[in-house]
Amino acid sequence: MGEGSTDTPQGVGHGGSAVGHVPVLLQEAIDFLNVRPGGTYIDATVGLGGHSYEIAKRLGAPGHLIGLDKDPAALERAKAVLGVRSSVFGECDGQPPKTYDPRPEWPSIELRQASFASLADDRRLRADGILADIGMSSLQLNDPARGFSFQAEGPLDMRMDPRSERTAEQVVNHLDERELADVIYEFGEERRSRRIARAIVRSRPIRSTAHLAEVISAAARPMNQAERRIHPATRTFQALRIFVNRELDDLRALLEAAPRILKPGGRVVVISFHSLEDRIVKDAFREGSSKGKYFRVLTKKPVTASEEESDRNPRARSAKLRAAERI
Repeated sequence: MGEGSTDTPQGVGHGGSAVGHVPVLLQEAIDFLNVRPGGTYIDATVGLGGHSYEIAKRLGAPGHLIGLDKDPAALERAKAVLGVRSSVFGECDGQPPKTYDPRPEWPSIELRQASFASLADDRRLRADGILADIGMSSLQLNDPARGFSFQAEGPLDMRMDPRSERTAEQVVNHLDERELADVIYEFGEERRSRRIARAIVRSRPIRSTAHLAEVISAAARPMNQAERRIHPATRTFQALRIFVNRELDDLRALLEAAPRILKPGGRVVVISFHSLEDRIVKDAFREGSSKGKYFRVLTKKPVTASEEESDRNPRARSAKLRAAERI
C-alpha cells in the first residue's frame, strides 16, 4: 500500500533515481509530521518512496528512517528512489536489516517487507514520527497481474504481500453466499451485497477480474445518476481487497501501537481514502485525546486536497489526512 499517487514527474530523487510520482497531500503530510533532523521516523507504507524521500531529505545524518511495505515490488522501487545501495527485506537473525547510502548527509535507512501491524510486536522501537498513507499505489493498480483493478483482464489475486495465503479468487469461489455478502457489505459499504453475492455464487468458478466485474455489473446495474458515476464493481473490489489484506485490522493495530512507539512530541499522520479507514482513525485519535490521555489532535477536521491537486490527480479527491501529537 501507500501513496495514492499521480505519475507526474517531480524531478530526480536521491541517488539519481527519478521519483516519478507525487504522493497525495505530500506537503501537508510532511508539514504535520514536523520532521526533526537526526530523529527516527517510520514510513509505515513506503510505497514508491515519495514520502520517504521527503522525510529523508529533512532528517539528514544521523537520522534513522524505517520504511515498511507488504509489497516487495514497491520496496524495490523505493530502494531506487531513496538511493539505497543494497538491502535485505524482512528479518535477519532477529535483527532488522539496515541499508546505508554513501552520502554522509543521508540518514540510515531500514526497509522491511512487512505490514505496519508488525510494529505492535516491536517493543523496543521508539520514534519521533509515524506516517501512514493507506491508499493504493499506481504500481499496484496498473499491473493487471496483481488483480486489483476491474479495468483490465487479470487473475483474482489482490494480495499486497505475495507470501500471503488468501487470494481474492479463494474468497470469491469458496466463501458461502451469506459470508460473501457480509464481506461485500461490511468492507465495501455496498447496499446490493446480497444480490451481488448471489450472482457470484451462481457464476462459480470465477477466475479473472474481468469475469468478476462482468458478473457484478449484470447483478447491480446502476439505478440512478449517482450510481452511474462509479463502476458497479468498485465497492465489491474494494471489499475483497480489504478483506484479503486484513487492511482494517492492520490499521487498528498500528493506531493501538502508536502511543507506545511515539516519543513525547512525536506525531502520527494518517492519509486514508475511504470512510471506513477515516472513521477508524478519527475514533482512535478522539479516544486518545479524551481527558488528555496520550494524544493532542492536530486536525479538528480532516485535511483534504486542494482543487488544483484534485484536478491534477483525481485520486486525491477522496484523500483525508488526520494528525495527532503524543503528549
